[in-house]
Amino acid sequence: MLEALQNFFNVFGASIVVPIMIFIVSLFLKVAPKRAFFSALRAGVGLTGFGWVISAFTPLVTKYVQQMVESAGLNLPIVDIGWQTGSLTAFSSSIGLSFFVFGLLIELVLFLLGITRVFVPSNLWNNFGYMIWGTMAYAATGNFVLSFAFMVFVLLYSLIMSEVVADRWSDYYGVKNATINSIHNIETLIPALVLDPLWNLLGINKVKLNPESLKTKLGIFGEPMTLGFILGLIIGILGSLKELGKMEAWGGILGFAMSLAAVMTIFPLITGVFASAFGPLAEAVERNKKKESEAEAEVAAKKRWFIAVDDGVGFGEPATIIAGLILVPIMVAVSLLLPGNRALPVVDLIAIPFMIEAMIAVSKGNILKAILNGIVWFSLGLYAASALGPIYTDAVVKYGAVLPAGVALIMSFNLLAHPLTALVFFAWISGNPLYIGITILIYLAFLFLLRTRRESIFAYLRKMADKNSGFEGSKEKIFISED
Repeated sequence: MLEALQNFFNVFGASIVVPIMIFIVSLFLKVAPKRAFFSALRAGVGLTGFGWVISAFTPLVTKYVQQMVESAGLNLPIVDIGWQTGSLTAFSSSIGLSFFVFGLLIELVLFLLGITRVFVPSNLWNNFGYMIWGTMAYAATGNFVLSFAFMVFVLLYSLIMSEVVADRWSDYYGVKNATINSIHNIETLIPALVLDPLWNLLGINKVKLNPESLKTKLGIFGEPMTLGFILGLIIGILGSLKELGKMEAWGGILGFAMSLAAVMTIFPLITGVFASAFGPLAEAVERNKKKESEAEAEVAAKKRWFIAVDDGVGFGEPATIIAGLILVPIMVAVSLLLPGNRALPVVDLIAIPFMIEAMIAVSKGNILKAILNGIVWFSLGLYAASALGPIYTDAVVKYGAVLPAGVALIMSFNLLAHPLTALVFFAWISGNPLYIGITILIYLAFLFLLRTRRESIFAYLRKMADKNSGFEGSKEKIFISED
């Protein structure tokens, strides 16, 4: 059975599996078959578009990042070759596929029992994020039961973060009753919450650095397309410092700048198509809410639930993609200067906009806050990736792909640069009941807080977001079409 499932995912991939899941879930929520079909089709079109743009753009980013590293003359032995290798490894291991089968049942039970109010099966593909951590745990310990239990635990605590950010993410990105839940992108909620009071104390919440203010202050230079071109020039020049006297180098630099301008322009369009795939699902949830009378409004709020959507829904939102792409050269520089770091982010740098959506939503599109939060958290993430690199490499060699020529250690910045998950991982693979017990007790404490004070948490996050100078998010970018 597991081998057949593995062959299925190898053959069809995300662009087919995700639409199938959306179609099934839509019918389950009583969406009209025609709308369900178009939702599924838009999801497939969006994912295909993402794949085309990222696959075309990634080699260009990789080229200039590697040239920057060579110019600096530093040796960072753990090289980022992208999340795709981790996905392949997750779906190639028996423990990963076991979670994909039984994890679906666990997710349904958690939702039906009210332990989480996030409906995960609508974003089933991103379960590979849990699966790769379990595969790494199994490669490190050889203990199937421990590794499977660890995957379930990672699912549990990620669902807390997913639900905490749900109201803000849904409001900012303009998709009602929706949230993100993939473990490789939700953890950035932590620095967004913890560091926000510090940034406010420093007055950063009053800094009007968001897409609207950039357009107003900079004119054409504040447009995402123009910003992409300028950022491309900067990255290209930094990656070609030894070749700036050659005409060929400038041809490459200007070509890269134009490519980045194209990404900044095209991605929001693809995002609009992809996000519309989840519109009917969100509407179905809304219809269920409206059936409640006003007298039952408080009860309805407590019962409010959210559809889990792919992070691609928010990738092309202006503040998200601008902050994410600004962080690309910053994180390369940080990786070169950070004492004790052994990890070099390369391919997954293009995934940074996915990784900062929680930061953007919580700060109401404050680009400066997102950049500062990213520098702090991803710097810690580089240490996490440095520690995890050998284990990740071992898992890939055992279950996944052949390593690139000349590379001994690999990592995925998107999958591994997560300090909290790394700490939990090492606690669990130690096999020490005390360490594992501490992680479980902390989870239970936060679960109790969420289940008893959820509306207060939502209200606090709305108040926190409103302290930032004025940007209402991407509601005009994400649409629900009438089919």
